[in-house]
Amino acid sequence: MIRFYFHPTPNPAKVALFLEETGLACETVPVDTSKGEQHTAAFRAVNPNGKVPAIIDTEGPSGREVRVFDSTAILLYLGEKTGQLMGLPADRPELLSWLMFIASGLGPFSGQSVHFQHAAPPGLDYAVTRYRREAERHYQVLDQHLQGRDFIVGDQYTIADISAWGWIDRAARVRKGEAEPLAPFPALQRWFAAVDARPATARARAMLKSHAFKSVNDDETKRALFPTNYAPIV
Repeated sequence: MIRFYFHPTPNPAKVALFLEETGLACETVPVDTSKGEQHTAAFRAVNPNGKVPAIIDTEGPSGREVRVFDSTAILLYLGEKTGQLMGLPADRPELLSWLMFIASGLGPFSGQSVHFQHAAPPGLDYAVTRYRREAERHYQVLDQHLQGRDFIVGDQYTIADISAWGWIDRAARVRKGEAEPLAPFPALQRWFAAVDARPATARARAMLKSHAFKSVNDDETKRALFPTNYAPIV
């Protein structure tokens, strides 16, 4: 049994999609990050970094319970555990390369682009330009790579596609103000539409909506999501 700790944001969405694609038995545990539930001692025992997603595998190696945190680590762990969505052995170097591209580039720059356009105080034009343009550059890299391809790695749908989908799904927030945010990236747009049309994707979205999370962006939310902004200067 996989105990899945989540909030309906891009990184947990990847794990939700993997779980729905594979049909792994799971128990969902909502963590309302807008209320600060990620900072509790109970959750820190699951992920010391205080972020979602995280999982507890109650039937880990040698039958013991194990924790796994960070979306990329979870996808690799579950892919190896099930033997599913990992592509061909010959494609392993390519799979790892694209997973790290997403984990260290596409994800962080997309996240910061969203933050500085939607959450940060006005007047930080340099930061907005920097992160948005870098996110768009990562879109362009994927777009060029996907020309003539159906999937990111080899000829099979893999955890690389699942990982990228989690963030490309937020293109409208990354490219704020664009009516069709993926229009300049036609190969990426085609790929995203194909992944988004999979039956498991609809089930993953339903999983993420299975709990009523706090939606008010008040001072409690800001302190919960960005605690270091309020920490005393050391």
